[in-house]
Amino acid sequence: MKILQGGLVLGVAVAAWTFVMGFTGWYKHPSLLHLFWLVLPIQVAVLIWTLIRTKRDGRGWGGQVLAGFLTSAVGSALVFASSMVFTTLAFPRYFDELRALHEQVLRDQGMAEEQIRVMVAQAAQMQTSVMQATQGMIGTLVTGLFVSMLIAIWIRAKDAPAAPAT
Repeated sequence: MKILQGGLVLGVAVAAWTFVMGFTGWYKHPSLLHLFWLVLPIQVAVLIWTLIRTKRDGRGWGGQVLAGFLTSAVGSALVFASSMVFTTLAFPRYFDELRALHEQVLRDQGMAEEQIRVMVAQAAQMQTSVMQATQGMIGTLVTGLFVSMLIAIWIRAKDAPAAPAT
């Protein structure tokens, strides 16, 4: 139940932050677009909360890593679904607006129009709702696995008895 709760909190928190980015229009601004990456500290905080709770069940390091990965798996399903809703229903012009932002950034850098067209066209191949949602899902899973490994070490070290003084 703790894993499911953690996964639901993770998925809802990431979805909420994504929609904050959308409703504020921050994803359209070159200097604010990078705020999307606040999903990483959100995931770390949720995993710390979940793994502290699951350690009380007597899980070892591997059990903690598995709990973190499963928490991330539950969260990643919600991340996928919310991303699809975001790019298809809530903000159907999302990719058009990202392409326009990309063009403007490249223009501001002094790039030639032909180079801009090529670069934007290359990026557009990956800018689909399914691709975006899949990348979010995979990113959540991979981050969850590696961060859980580190958190499990930290949680176990925090509770380890101090070495005797020599």
